[in-house]
Amino acid sequence: MYREFFGLRERPFGITPDTSYFFAFTSYQEALNTLLVAVRTGEGFIKITGEVGTGKTLLCRKFLASLGGDFVTAYIPNPYLEPRTLLMAVAEDLRITVEATADQHHLLRTLTLGLLNYARNGKRVVLCLDEAQAMPLETMEALRLLTNLETEKRKLLQIVLFGQPELDDKLDQASVRQLKQRISFHYRLGELGSAELEAYVAHRLAIAGYAGEKLFTKNAMRLLYRASGGVPRLVNILAHKAMLLAYGQGRILVEAVHVRAAVADTPAARRLGWWWLIPSLGIRG
Repeated sequence: MYREFFGLRERPFGITPDTSYFFAFTSYQEALNTLLVAVRTGEGFIKITGEVGTGKTLLCRKFLASLGGDFVTAYIPNPYLEPRTLLMAVAEDLRITVEATADQHHLLRTLTLGLLNYARNGKRVVLCLDEAQAMPLETMEALRLLTNLETEKRKLLQIVLFGQPELDDKLDQASVRQLKQRISFHYRLGELGSAELEAYVAHRLAIAGYAGEKLFTKNAMRLLYRASGGVPRLVNILAHKAMLLAYGQGRILVEAVHVRAAVADTPAARRLGWWWLIPSLGIRG
């Protein structure tokens, strides 16, 4: 594609969460610090929310990669499961052997014994659930029961919920009020600011092997910010398309015209509103 043309080892703006591209802008770093402090102090429930595309999954993977050897971790990417199925998935991820025919009572008992065994060996157990807003209420209650398990000194299991803002609406329901009360740490991920976006683009290009001068012109960066609203996933999609367009024209700089064309091909960006008038101003560069 355009890798050789721009002197890159790989595509810099993929949308697959890749921790090698983690960029510690203000919101990410504060969220990561919150997570690390919370699990090291033994909190039962921790919650991270953010809009679609703000990088919750990437943050989750970076968090898990940042934990030391005294932690055992489990990751459930899609918790839209009934209680028993979720508990079975947790047991499997934690390498706790459970009989396939076990009822919920024996399943919880086996999980408890497995978690106690980890604690005796000096291990802390952390469970991360992505897309937690999709979790059924009865499954949330099953998770709460798991966090009842504790020694005299600490919880046997710590749970981190990553979800869209709808997760807060679900936690407001009376049937899960006990779970909500147990969330002792929480953080809301924000978007990139305009200066952070410029640094973010430069960071991803550098990780991908780019060693030249600024690839995106000032006006291209300005439009990229306005069209994406600072949402990392949209930034990646638009930047990738703009680079493709520049490459197709044999241009060594990505200009505003390329970003505008990328935006026209991206429905999520078109919903941002007033910036769509910009092309009529004849901005280039």
